[in-house]
Amino acid sequence: MSERSAATVYVGTVGEGLWRSSDGGATWQRKNTGMYIENEVRALAVHPSDPNLLYAGTDQGCYRSTDGGNHWNRLDSEMNDLVIWALLVMPDDPDTVLAGTRPAAVFRSRDGGDTWQRLSADMEQECPGIVYNRVTTLNVDPAAPDTIWAGVEIDGAWRSEDRGDTWTRHAEGLSSLDIHGLALVPREGASTALVAATNNDVNTSGDSGASWQPQNVDNQFPWRYCRGLRQHPENPRRLYLGNGNGPPGSQGAAWRSADGGESWERMTLPIAPNSTIWDYALHAADPDLVYAYSVSGQVFRSVDGGDGWEKLEQEFGEIRAMLWAPAA
Repeated sequence: MSERSAATVYVGTVGEGLWRSSDGGATWQRKNTGMYIENEVRALAVHPSDPNLLYAGTDQGCYRSTDGGNHWNRLDSEMNDLVIWALLVMPDDPDTVLAGTRPAAVFRSRDGGDTWQRLSADMEQECPGIVYNRVTTLNVDPAAPDTIWAGVEIDGAWRSEDRGDTWTRHAEGLSSLDIHGLALVPREGASTALVAATNNDVNTSGDSGASWQPQNVDNQFPWRYCRGLRQHPENPRRLYLGNGNGPPGSQGAAWRSADGGESWERMTLPIAPNSTIWDYALHAADPDLVYAYSVSGQVFRSVDGGDGWEKLEQEFGEIRAMLWAPAA
């Protein structure tokens, strides 16, 4: 471990609750005081300037911690009986928090989580195979801070241009309506390109989601199944993509793009992952410190933006969420 061991890392699991490392991932402790110790933690978010203020999306609603995860309080709402799969703290107004749930819906709080309202996005609720649709990702357009995107498994991409008041669906040309990850890539001028990871490809859109073009990644990737999609905090054209042979899968790969998703290179992990690489955790406090995880419990760490990786000793049962934050 380097001087970056000061990073505080949080892992959300299915059946083991929440774990925290205060030394960059060398040692871990369960931090579930105030929540059911064996719950599902599928989403995590942190305040942009207060690393002690955290939100956890669980199978029993939304929880908030004001002391870096030592204690948690449930934020009572209609979401108490839903499963939260995505969380977003608005960067320009951290009192505004959005949550995406299963069955698929978007909720918003304007007072830091004290009260919530269900928004008007009329997303599909049921789907054969997975039974209930879910919101897997929530993103803000960096070029238009009032514009929010939601990815739905399985109902395509949804956009709000008024911070969540109204929503429209954008799915024309997608290789699949099964959205797992979204990235909003700035281009010259004020426009933004979209990149979507699905269960069978990577898709791009240059016209605000009016049309999508599949990339046909099976020409390069060993598997078509794509999962989490994250951006480098200082260079939003650098993308990190999780990939594998299914959910959860038995093999995985980590990919990086330097050009906003137009081309991809496979990053070299120290061992073959035991399942699909599910997602990544990055933070603006140290943009090149990157954590990647497999859904079946392995955690990998890079201190140079993905050029080199180490596997952390600790393994978990099933990981569904991760974030890291600077030490408070």
